[in-house]
Formats: sequence, structure tokens, C-alpha cells
Amino acid sequence: MIHLLPRQSAQPTAPHWPACYAEMAQRSQQSLLKRFYQAGVPDPETPIKNISLLAMDFETTGLSAKSHSIVSIGLVPFTLDRIPVRHARQWLVKPRMPLENKSVTIHQITHSDLQQAPDLSTHLEELLGLMAGRLCVVHFRGIERPFLDVAIKARLGQGITFPVIDTMELEARLHRTGKNGFLSRLLGKKPTSIRLADSRQRYNLPYYNAHQAATDALATAELLQAQIATHYSPDTSVKDLWV
Repeated sequence: MIHLLPRQSAQPTAPHWPACYAEMAQRSQQSLLKRFYQAGVPDPETPIKNISLLAMDFETTGLSAKSHSIVSIGLVPFTLDRIPVRHARQWLVKPRMPLENKSVTIHQITHSDLQQAPDLSTHLEELLGLMAGRLCVVHFRGIERPFLDVAIKARLGQGITFPVIDTMELEARLHRTGKNGFLSRLLGKKPTSIRLADSRQRYNLPYYNAHQAATDALATAELLQAQIATHYSPDTSVKDLWV
């Protein structure tokens, strides 16, 4: 994942996701997407401890979903109590846009690595199957959600929308907004880093080499578990976490 530090504002208001899914299931003409939406989404009042989760991370050729492409996907199904790492998935996929030297420097995925990689469409059915009925967890929703929307629209003629728990946004609530953020700005302090590695360090989680999709997905899953244990509760309603 290429980690950004976006300007953080007040806690975002999430759509009523069950109603959105019901509407999209009716409107979707593409069978893969129709099945995805028909699998549904949890009721907003459901405690996070009862949710099936899917940590997701993409490596990309750049930062703009409109002008860059996905090159690697990492997925880790998990729950609040358990991360079965053996079920993790990682795929290289051939980008529609050329690699940029800057992105190669970050994720170390080269042209030769991608020479035999398939198009994303090869993995699309499995990807949507893993996402169906699960709540995705990412670290900065400005990558995974828009990149997947653009990629699916290019292949199926229809984009995708889905809720996520954004662990970066949860850290922003603690350190960039509200009283803590106001006091830091008032005192002229440097904003607290909410990058994945720095966020994990605050919870004494182990260091992992960054920018490998499956590893970053695992790191995000562990971070969410730590965030819930430290600042929330297993009984926290999912509506208080997703966007």
C-alpha cells in the first residue's frame, strides 16, 4: 500500500448500507455484482464481535484511481478474535497503466514480476466471493475502494460500492480531530502520524516489512483488533466504525 496522509475532518457519516445493498442488488445487471450485493451487509447495530471481516490491501502504480492501476491484492479473512493466516490470499495482476519508477521503489514490484501476471478479471469472481457477506477493513479508504470501483467498472461495465472500516480514520479520530487534535494545533505540535507502521507502534504491535499486499492486510487486521481492545469494545456497533 502507498500510504498517504490525507487532511482529516470530522467523523464521516456512513450511508445506510443495508438499504444501499438492497437497491444495488435490484439494479445490478451483472451477475457477479448482483450475487455480491445479494449476500448483504450486517445490520448497523450488529456488534463488531459478531462480524466476519476481510482485511484488504492493494499495491498500485500510483495514487490516482483514474490514472493508475492495481498491481497486487492482499486479502486476509478474520474476526475480532482470530486471524487464520493460512486463508490469506495475495495476487499479482497486470496493470492497465504502466508502472512508474516511484511506485516500483515503494513496493518493489517490477515489470518482470508482472510479465506473466493475469488481468484482474481472472481473480474477480474469487475476490467478490471473499468480499461477499464480509466487512472490509483497510488502512486509508482512499486507495482500495476507489481503485476497485474503477477496475471493476472497466471490466464489468458497472462499478462497486461497499462499506469499510478504515483503521487510519479510527486513528485520526483519536489524534487528528476533537480535543486532542485541537490542542496539538493550538500548541503548534507536529500532527501525530497515522501511517500504518506508526499506528501499530503505538499498540506495541510487531514491525513488518511494508508494501507487500498480504503483509499489509495482516498488519491492518491486527491493528483493528488492537484499536477495538484499547479504545472501543467487542460490543461496539458496527455503525460506529464503518464508513
